[in-house]
Amino acid sequence: MNTFYWAESLSAQGVKVMFVFTLKWNRKIALLIVIAAAVLLCALILAIGAGSGSVGRSDSPVVKTNEDRVKFLESLGWEVDPMPVSEKIVVIPKEFSDVYNNYNRLQLDQGYDLSQYRGMEATIYTYTVTNYTGYSGNVVADLYVLNNEVIGGDIHSLAIDGFMHGLCRK
Repeated sequence: MNTFYWAESLSAQGVKVMFVFTLKWNRKIALLIVIAAAVLLCALILAIGAGSGSVGRSDSPVVKTNEDRVKFLESLGWEVDPMPVSEKIVVIPKEFSDVYNNYNRLQLDQGYDLSQYRGMEATIYTYTVTNYTGYSGNVVADLYVLNNEVIGGDIHSLAIDGFMHGLCRK
């Protein structure tokens, strides 16, 4: 059996106080302390991973195929032409311009964060939306996909003075 001593003295306004802590421990107690520390460390890592340190939304669907992407848009209330208008690979900039910062605010509002993917390649799939109400012009849905997961997107008109909003149907 080993003994662990810890002493701390405090001094405030002329009053001295000393705390002494002793613990007699053996291998069982040491093992329990190590296990408790490991559990706390795992909990901390999971908590950080579930917060801002994680990449993407935990509920981001896997969209391996075109059919998966169309079903995802349908699940949000959008009807789209089943074939994408375009499919392009882009590099998310390492440094965001004001335009990209504004676009990322739109993403943050819907639970995505493109800043976590700075410098990475993503594919933008663009689909024609066929059931947008209250607007007579052309409307498309853009899906940003990385490693078969949706990492962002928007619904927007193709007009210069048009609109843009998140993927969720308003």
